Amino acid sequence: MKRSTIKIWFLVHKWSSLVSTLFLLMLCVTGLPLIFHDEIDALLGEDYEARLVGAPSSQAGLPLNTMLAKALGQRPNEVPLFMAFSNESPLLTVTTGPRADAAESEMTLLFLDRATGEVIGPAPSGGVMDFVLSLHVDLFLGLPGMLFLGAMGLLFVIALVSGVVLYAPFMRRLAFGTLRTARSPRVRRLDQHNLVGVVTLGWALVVGLTGVINTLADPLTAQWQSGELAEMTARYQGAAPLAPAEYGSLDAAMTAAQSALPGRAPQFIGFPGGAFSTGHHYAVFFQGDRPATQFLLTPALIDAREGTLTDTREMPAINQALMLSKPLHFGDYGGLPLKLLWALLDLAAIWVLWTGILLWLRREPGRIDRRIDEIAGGAAAGASA
Repeated sequence: MKRSTIKIWFLVHKWSSLVSTLFLLMLCVTGLPLIFHDEIDALLGEDYEARLVGAPSSQAGLPLNTMLAKALGQRPNEVPLFMAFSNESPLLTVTTGPRADAAESEMTLLFLDRATGEVIGPAPSGGVMDFVLSLHVDLFLGLPGMLFLGAMGLLFVIALVSGVVLYAPFMRRLAFGTLRTARSPRVRRLDQHNLVGVVTLGWALVVGLTGVINTLADPLTAQWQSGELAEMTARYQGAAPLAPAEYGSLDAAMTAAQSALPGRAPQFIGFPGGAFSTGHHYAVFFQGDRPATQFLLTPALIDAREGTLTDTREMPAINQALMLSKPLHFGDYGGLPLKLLWALLDLAAIWVLWTGILLWLRREPGRIDRRIDEIAGGAAAGASA
């Protein structure tokens, strides 16, 4: 590799790292408690599933019409937006809002027990974990904040790739993992920074790329709604949206949906007028029927007035990637052992980012040129070998 090429890669690594590092530090620090969000909710007494006894709400319980009526009894001037199910307990949630296209800030999430019909109450909000989640997801700025953090994540991936490009030729002169302990403190710190960065590279790429995909959730949903969803419901275009009083039986809709997708567990229902449905349909989303596909969702669109199936088809590949990226980003695939591993790797990433800042702040005149010369020397040695 020529010295001029190495210098370009060095500049790419330096500036992609510098621009994104402070935001990545924030994401790593806030991501650490989010890895254990279930365990923290349990410690705070907010794990409602652990309190309930009975069959999972996705499988059995009181009629859905009954549960919906109980929820709307708590919010009489609002309309239903979502109904979500659990595969672990009788917990069932109903989200309501002042209108079908209500913003998230206007929504209310109600917890119910499908086994008994008890209304547990609104979901707790405004706590520490909500603050941490909002900061991690969008900096309290909504979609612009999400897209900005997505750009920072993309710079992070570029910094990782460029770091490997620079590290590989340099290490041709040394055994992998060598720490030059006899050299200056800066050289020792640089070697440690590079080694930990390379060891955690695979995890960092996974978390970085899934983070970027997650920031595109709203645009990808809008694209699905205007494309695939519109195709599935083409014959309804131009018809006036249904009013809540015109909605038919929710239980009949679920029966029709389960007949179309047998053997799968429902995850949630999107009511007419929302981003996941149309003005005329219940959109019943089912999970995959195997561990590898449990996070992949397939919608069945049911005519909300008639209770008959309109269409069902797999989500586009990019939306499926989004569904898989969310649990992978926080290590939700393998229970507590994987979460502990994710936490250790997150701490390692924090250390790499912090040492990168220190290396930059304590740089010496002429250090960059000497560093480039070292890498170019390693590349030349590797080529001659």
